Amino acid sequence: MELGMEKRLTTEHIKQWNEGVYHKAFTILGAHVTDGGTFFAVWAPHAHSVSVVGEFNNWDGRENPMKKEDATGIWTTHVSGVEKWDLYKFELKTAEDAPPFLKSDPYARVAEVRPKTASLVYDSEEFDWEDDTWLASRGEQQSFRKPISIYEVYLASWKRKGPDNNEYLGYRELAHELVPYVRECGFTHVELMPIAEHPYDPSWGYQITGYYAPTSRFGDPDDLKYFINECHKAGIGVIMDWVPGHFPKDEQGLQMFDGTPLYEYADPRKREQKEWGTYIFDYGKPGVRNFLLSNAHYWCEKFHIDGLRVDAVASMLYLDYSKKDGEWTPNKYGGNEHLEAIDFLKDFNTIIHREFPGILTMAEESTSWEGVTKPVHHGGLGFDYKWNMGWMNDTLSYIKKEPAQRHEDPDKITFPMMYNYSENFLLPFSHDEVVHLKDPMVWKSSGNEQQQFANLRLLYTYFFSHPGKKLLFMGNEFAETSEWSEGYALHWHLLDHNRHRGIKRMVSDLNRFYQQEKSLHEIDRENEGFEWIELGRETPCLFAFLRKARDPSDHILCILNFADYSMDNYHLSPFDGVQYELVFNSDSEYYGGQNRGSHYGEMGKQHVSVPPFTGLLLKPAD
Repeated sequence: MELGMEKRLTTEHIKQWNEGVYHKAFTILGAHVTDGGTFFAVWAPHAHSVSVVGEFNNWDGRENPMKKEDATGIWTTHVSGVEKWDLYKFELKTAEDAPPFLKSDPYARVAEVRPKTASLVYDSEEFDWEDDTWLASRGEQQSFRKPISIYEVYLASWKRKGPDNNEYLGYRELAHELVPYVRECGFTHVELMPIAEHPYDPSWGYQITGYYAPTSRFGDPDDLKYFINECHKAGIGVIMDWVPGHFPKDEQGLQMFDGTPLYEYADPRKREQKEWGTYIFDYGKPGVRNFLLSNAHYWCEKFHIDGLRVDAVASMLYLDYSKKDGEWTPNKYGGNEHLEAIDFLKDFNTIIHREFPGILTMAEESTSWEGVTKPVHHGGLGFDYKWNMGWMNDTLSYIKKEPAQRHEDPDKITFPMMYNYSENFLLPFSHDEVVHLKDPMVWKSSGNEQQQFANLRLLYTYFFSHPGKKLLFMGNEFAETSEWSEGYALHWHLLDHNRHRGIKRMVSDLNRFYQQEKSLHEIDRENEGFEWIELGRETPCLFAFLRKARDPSDHILCILNFADYSMDNYHLSPFDGVQYELVFNSDSEYYGGQNRGSHYGEMGKQHVSVPPFTGLLLKPAD
């Protein structure tokens, strides 16, 4: 029996489709297993004819033609006998006498592993979730006043197996290896670099051809659900890297999908994302907006994703991003703001927060665009968090300086607090900072190996004590010594060495300390939660500040020495009325240091000795 569009798309849905706010298009489009066959639907409004082809009809486009619904431009048909795992594509023509061409299904739930490009019929409603407890508490666990520490992972190169150590771990294997590791290291969340299907490994997943299909490199959709389910059972949230800013030009993909620029802009000055050699989505078309809004909804609903990190938001906001004069078209007001993309981002955040309360959205936005994390109804874009690229760049710029030059530029450490409350910030040490000749984290500073490890321990102490949620890329937690490459696994043998084990121990301890101490997370967004004590000027390269909980008596004193000499007998003069105890020392032998650094004296006569490249954390004594 053929299932017509009237059985699936109501009058109200058609209205929403044509307005570009229909966020459940995946319930209509794609391949859907029915009793006795499969229902197919594809959006191709400018095609002259469309057929579904596959092994079931010997890839013959004459066998199963589709019927067009004029109100939406969606073509449909039902094919008897087609089952789960059957291969298929859509065959399209632009005119009666035009040669046919094949396209993969934009809404396919599964795709073949590269270099093959066919879509596969899949019925994914069978998975038995066991994460009710996590979902019930997610809104509270992910609230602004709670600690969030994210472990960013590229699944293909976290760890590998096989005789040559070159075989991928599957989603289920990762569930049993990665999840316990993330818990051991104390992270609250794992962030997966793009896991939607993509044909080109060196794109790291950022050039997607199958937006609804988890990459088959590691298993099928239920295998991914198993991984996420195990994360949730372990109390770990899952954030997914999402890429609505551009798509690749692969022939089987979205480009010129129905013989015309459908998903991309027709205007060549708006069409191409020159930095990556990709195409920009046409956010003014209802069908494109529906595709992307539905995609975000799909991952949240079907895979219980806890957050979406939106990639390259700056490239979406500006019409002239990575373009020269004459290569872009101003908006109707003569400016460079991409008005259609801005409206799309606002709708995305509005719909996701309405449909899935408690889910987080995060913007990788590298400019000074105002209101990224301001609510939409107050004129903002509506994200929960913005990556603090300014803090990251300033911090790494400072740590790269020779110690003798650091005293010349204390603003690299102090300036980020000048704008800290303008947005809700997340502090990222991401994959982008350890690739393409940028050096791994441990080699970013100068000096001998002992000094470089000391600088890294100091850097992480600053990272965990500074206001803002945290993100650390895989390998950074044990001081990976090679720049990251998607082509091979992390160098786990480094953990055989004490200094690397020490870094991992320290990151684990700082993660737990950050989560246990309200002063380090409870009022990140309020200026009452932070107070400068030393600004690196009167005592060059020495910085000190207080982090406070809502109860100001509950606070942490952070002292950071970025100099290559010891700061001895530093008097805690502002705190003569409080007796402190030293609760963390980055120079601890347990972390690979030399066990220097101390706090001594009683109220009124308290001093600390801060070794070179060392961070100390002190807390009022009970």
